[in-house]
Amino acid sequence: MSMLAELVEVVIGVDTHSQTHTAAVVDARTGGVLARATVPADPDGYAELVTLAEQHSGLRAWAMEGTGGYGAGLARHLAAADELVVELDRPKRPARRAGAKSDPIDAERAARDALARTQLAQPKTGPERAALQMRLTARRAAVEAATAAVRQLLAMVITSPEPVRGRFRGQTTRAMITTAARMRPGARSGDIEVTTALTVLHDLARRIRFLETEALDHEKAIRTIVRSWRPDLLELTGVGPIVAAAVLTAWSHPGRCRNDAAFAMLAGAAPIPASSGKTVRYRLNRSGDRQLDRALHTVVLTRLQRDEPTRTYADRRRAEGKTDREIKRCLKRYIARELYRRLESPPLAA
Repeated sequence: MSMLAELVEVVIGVDTHSQTHTAAVVDARTGGVLARATVPADPDGYAELVTLAEQHSGLRAWAMEGTGGYGAGLARHLAAADELVVELDRPKRPARRAGAKSDPIDAERAARDALARTQLAQPKTGPERAALQMRLTARRAAVEAATAAVRQLLAMVITSPEPVRGRFRGQTTRAMITTAARMRPGARSGDIEVTTALTVLHDLARRIRFLETEALDHEKAIRTIVRSWRPDLLELTGVGPIVAAAVLTAWSHPGRCRNDAAFAMLAGAAPIPASSGKTVRYRLNRSGDRQLDRALHTVVLTRLQRDEPTRTYADRRRAEGKTDREIKRCLKRYIARELYRRLESPPLAA
C-alpha cells in the first residue's frame, strides 16, 4: 500500500482546540514547513485555512487529530469542500522533558506522522451517525447518573433514623424508590434529622425517575434512527438498538474500515499473540473503541445464553482446553466479522 507521501504534494497538519486551530503546511517531498497559521475555530477560520492551503499548488491532504471532537466543525467544512482528510489517533510526540511542545510543533508532527502512514483512517461522517452519537452519549450520562443516585439512596436509607429506615425494611431497590417518591416531607415536623432524611430521599427518588425517563426517551429515539437507517442489524441475534447504535457510530460509513480485520482491531477484538515457548495462545485486546468492544461483549453474552449454535461452539472449544475468556475472545472476533460484512453489504431496497 502506498504511503500518503506518494499520493500528495502537500499535507496540512492541524492541531485542534476549542477556540483556535493551528495549521502547518508541510511539503510531502522534503518535509519542510511551507506556512503556518492560527485561526479561530469558526466558519471564517475554516475558510482562512482553505485559502492558505490553496496558495500551494498540487494535490493536498489534511491531517487532523480529534475530528469527532474539537476538530468536528473543520472536518465537516473540509468534507463539504471535497477535501481529503486523514484522521490521526494521536501524533507521535517525543518526551515532554525535551521541551518541544507548542501548537505549531504539534501541527507539524501531525502532518509528518500522516506522511509516514500506509493505512489512512477516514473521519466519521453522516448525519445519522452524528445523531446516534449524541443520543448514545446523553443516554449513557443519564444511566450513569441514575445509577449513582440509586446508590446514594440506598446508602442514606441505611444511615437514616429508624422511623424512616423502618419504612424501607425488607423492600427491593425498585420498591424503595417508589416508597421514597411517595414520601411527603412537608407534612411532618419535629425532629430535624427525620425531616431532612425524608426530604433528601424524596428528592433522590424524583431524580432517579427523571433520569430513567430521560434514558428511556433517548433509547426510543435511538431505536427510531436505527430502524430508519439500518434495520437489518436488528435481525442479528443479540443485537438490539443500543448495540446497533454503538456499532454504527464506530463504523460510520462504507469503506472507512478497509476489511473485517481492521474493524476487529477498531473494536479491540483482534487477537493479540501471547505465545511463549511451546505454548501458543492469544490474549484479549485492551485497545480500540471501548464502546464498540462493549457492544460485541453484550452480543457474546446474549448468544451464550440464548443461541444454541453458540453454546454448542463454546462447549466444543471448552473441551479442547480453551478458557471461557479465550472462547469469548474468539466469539467477539467472529461477531466483528459478521457485523462488518453486514454493514458493508446493506440489503437491497425492495
